[in-house]
Amino acid sequence: MARVEVKQLLEAGVHFGHLTRKWNPNMAPYIYMERNGIHVINLYKTVAKLDETNEALKKIAASGRKILFVATKKQAKDIVAEKAANVNMPYITERWPGGMLTNFVTIRKAVKKMASIDRMKKDGTFLTLSKKERLQVDRLRAKLEKNLGSISEMTRLPGALFIVDTMREHIAVKEAQKLNIPIFAMVDTNCDPRDVDYLIPSNDDASKSIDIIMTEVTNAVAEGLAERKAEKGDSEGKSDKKDKGAKKKAVADKPAPTPEKVDTKPAPVVDKVPNVEVNVEATKEAVANDTKAEADDLTKVEGIGPKAAEALVAAGIATYEDLSNGDAEKIKEILTEASSRMAHLDPTSWPKQAKMAAEGKWDELKEWQDNVKGGVE
Repeated sequence: MARVEVKQLLEAGVHFGHLTRKWNPNMAPYIYMERNGIHVINLYKTVAKLDETNEALKKIAASGRKILFVATKKQAKDIVAEKAANVNMPYITERWPGGMLTNFVTIRKAVKKMASIDRMKKDGTFLTLSKKERLQVDRLRAKLEKNLGSISEMTRLPGALFIVDTMREHIAVKEAQKLNIPIFAMVDTNCDPRDVDYLIPSNDDASKSIDIIMTEVTNAVAEGLAERKAEKGDSEGKSDKKDKGAKKKAVADKPAPTPEKVDTKPAPVVDKVPNVEVNVEATKEAVANDTKAEADDLTKVEGIGPKAAEALVAAGIATYEDLSNGDAEKIKEILTEASSRMAHLDPTSWPKQAKMAAEGKWDELKEWQDNVKGGVE
C-alpha cells in the first residue's frame, strides 16, 4: 500500500485544528503550532499514527472480524457510507441507536423484524393486510432501513469501531469501552485522545480531510480482506492436493493379488538389534521451538484487541492452548503491567474461549460469542 504523503494531507486541510480556546490539553503532543487563534496539527505525527492504525485494522480485517464505521455529522455521512460499503463493512450514519453495542440482542431483534417484513412481501402475506396496516408496516420498514439497514449483515459484535469525531459520538465511545472493543478514531484538537486505542490526529470537520483519511483506512481494510481470501484459497488448494495424494497412495498401496503357491518358510531371525541412541533432550527442545514459532491469532477471542494480543505474546502466551491454561488473575496482571489503559479489560472468559479455539470448536465459539456481551459472561 502506497504511503500517504504530508503534502497530500496539507492540500486536503487535515492540519487545521479548532480555536485555541476550545483545545484539549491532552492533544498537546500532536499540535505543531498556533496561528491566528487556531491550532495547527503536526502532519508528520498524523502520518505515523495513520500507518499504525492501518496495520492494526488490516490485521482485524484479515482475522474475519467486522469493523463498524460511525459518523453522524452531515459532512461525513455520505463519505463514510460510500467508503465502508465499498469494503463490505457495517456503518452508522444516522442517529446512534442507544445500546447498539451494550444491548445488541435487542438491536438484532429489530433487524430480524425488518427481514420478517421482507418475507411477508415475498410470500404474499403482506397483501392480506388492510390498507392502513400495510401503510404502517411500510413506514416501520422504511424507519428500520434508515437507522439499521447498514448493519443488517452484522450478526455479532464488531471487532473494532472507527469513529469520526469522538466528541459527537461519545455514547458510541462509552459503549465500546464497556465491552473492551478497540476504538480507532479521527481526533481533532478539541477531543480527548485518551478515550481511544488508535488515534489519527486530524481535522474531523472538513469533508476533504475526512475523505482522504477514510480512503487510506478503507484501503488497508481491503488489503486485509484480500489477504484473508488468499489464505483461504491456499488452504483449500492444499487440502485438495492432500486428498488427491491420499487417493493415489491408497491405489499404490493396494496389495497385489496373492499367488496360488505361498512360501511358508520362516523368515531369518536376527540375533542382535543394533542400539540406536536418541537424544531426548534435543528432541524436546526442537519440538518446543517449533511450537513457539507457531503463534495463534489471539484477537479471535472476544475482548482481545491487537494491543492486548501483543502484550500476551510478549509474556509467552502465544497460542490458544497457552491461553486456555492461563489464570485470569495472572493475565490481568500481564495486561496492567503492559499498559495502564488495558487495566479495565476483563479476561475471565478468555481461557474458556481459547479452549474452544484450541479444540477447533469454531461454531460453538461463535455461538457463545453471539450470546454474550464483549466476551463478559
